[in-house]
Amino acid sequence: MTQRSRKLIGAFLCVISIFVWACIATSIYLMFPEGLPGLVLIVYFIVAGMGWVFPAMWIIRWMARPDERGL
Repeated sequence: MTQRSRKLIGAFLCVISIFVWACIATSIYLMFPEGLPGLVLIVYFIVAGMGWVFPAMWIIRWMARPDERGL
């Protein structure tokens, strides 16, 4: 697979993974009980907001791999 095709696929994978992560994080937030302290919510939003970074790093690392040289 060429780097160009990996970049196309990776771009779609990044968008899809961010969308899925946002849906999961929102679903978890909606399960929280009413009246939680603000500090708990801030910590949750920081963790949930940064959670998409790890899958994106893996996808970007895969996209940036150089092409294999064939004979």
